Amino acid sequence: QEAEPSDRKKAVILGGGPNRIGQGIEFDYCCCHAAYALADADIESIMVNCNPETVSTDYDTSDRLYFEPLTQEDVLEILACEQKNGTLAGVIVQFGGQTPLKLSQALEKAGIPILGTDPDAIDLAEDRDRFKDLLERLELRQPDNGIARSADEARAIAADIGFPVVIRPSYVLGGRAMEIVDNDAQLERYMREAVVVSGDSPVLIDGYLRDATELDVDVLSDGKDVFVAGILEHIEEAGVHSGDSACSMPPHSLSSEIIEELSRQAKDMAKALNVVGLMNVQFAVQGETIFVIEVNPRASRTVPFVAKVLGQPIARIAARLMAGAPLSEFNMKAQSYDHIAVKESVFPFNRFPGVDTILGPEMRSTGEVMGLDLDFATAFAKSQLGSSTVLPKSGTAFISVREGDKQRAIVPAKRLEQLGFKLIATGGTATFLAQNGIDVEPVNKVAEGRPHIVDAIKNGDVQLVVNTTEGEKSLADSKSIRRTTLEMKIPYYTTLAGAEAAVAAIRALDENELSVTSLQDYAARL
Repeated sequence: QEAEPSDRKKAVILGGGPNRIGQGIEFDYCCCHAAYALADADIESIMVNCNPETVSTDYDTSDRLYFEPLTQEDVLEILACEQKNGTLAGVIVQFGGQTPLKLSQALEKAGIPILGTDPDAIDLAEDRDRFKDLLERLELRQPDNGIARSADEARAIAADIGFPVVIRPSYVLGGRAMEIVDNDAQLERYMREAVVVSGDSPVLIDGYLRDATELDVDVLSDGKDVFVAGILEHIEEAGVHSGDSACSMPPHSLSSEIIEELSRQAKDMAKALNVVGLMNVQFAVQGETIFVIEVNPRASRTVPFVAKVLGQPIARIAARLMAGAPLSEFNMKAQSYDHIAVKESVFPFNRFPGVDTILGPEMRSTGEVMGLDLDFATAFAKSQLGSSTVLPKSGTAFISVREGDKQRAIVPAKRLEQLGFKLIATGGTATFLAQNGIDVEPVNKVAEGRPHIVDAIKNGDVQLVVNTTEGEKSLADSKSIRRTTLEMKIPYYTTLAGAEAAVAAIRALDENELSVTSLQDYAARL
């Protein structure tokens, strides 16, 4: 019978389950590469997944496929069946995102071997109190934080840390129900509407790091040796979900000393957690200070991107490490490369007319593209084209920024002026830019009466929009601007970091024609 288990040495790969925003095809990519790696090692690959839209559930990806839900009951039943014959080497839980990772403790209790990082180390990275102790032991910093198991505790912790704070439920992927909270009223609303807090499901509260650069670091480890595969610098500042922020690899604005220190800290954590396979660390750099945001002892959604930039099958190598191969077997060396890759996220906002397009800590993107070139500005320009954003080379740019961004808005505004753009801005921004020697025309906000900025956008008089907001009223007032901009397919940026990158890209497009070089040619230079 087809369902009879074989007598071979075998390993089970737990997939990612149904696609949703935050848990997508990047994890399926890792599962497929794990199946190929097991085949290379002459181990039978058994895939457990329940999503017909994925490659991992194709009949020819793995040796055996169980199309079943990723629940404790179903997975244990499958494993009991497979253990009747042959030798079960173990189960791979770190390639399917958060869904299979949550099953690791239950599998260990049932006596099932876990391939790769130990379930206790997985729990250590996820458990706030234990993780805090680890960072203190390694002398690494993290933002002020606390765990609240009741609404009263949440109020006390937020008061202690000071607003703004980032608040989220524990053990979630894609930043689900995560928010930046600026005051007591917002905290009350969050605790009332967004989560049900209890001893079993606490909320995590972190101090929000203003004007910090966030980074993703992906590492490979065999439990002894550690290789830093990629360091990605987020273009949007900390507070925008890592899956939504554009990223550059290698980092485009950090000093070599900071990059070396990030590598050292990531390696120290991988060794302390005894990671076998993949690990992802999220850092924030504020000035010269490095903060550890979180550690995920699993494949992250950046693995396929890093693999393409390096020209190395990172997920496949990780699976071989889990199967017992040493890292030294793969000749992984720190590489210097002269090109830069920019990842840009693709959003489904045109399918959801009522959704605000502002970026925050809850993930919203459903895809990504890569731009490659020898300098950051041109690579960013290519990434914008790839995500269907056509940057204008001339026309009118609308700028409206929050109080804290006004000083930083001067440089990109001056550059746009130099490139021949006409500038228009709402009252406060227009006054500030004019005081700093920039030729700018004021335009009405929607609430100030017609003709206002939304009319100008609808009439096709605006070619670029930069709009940063702060506070609920400002956010609500400017929603119609962002919505109309999207409908008119006009490039818009809701963070100043994104706007700065866009202006640099427009300048690069103005100075040079885009050239095309294949991914293979870039990989051959390494």
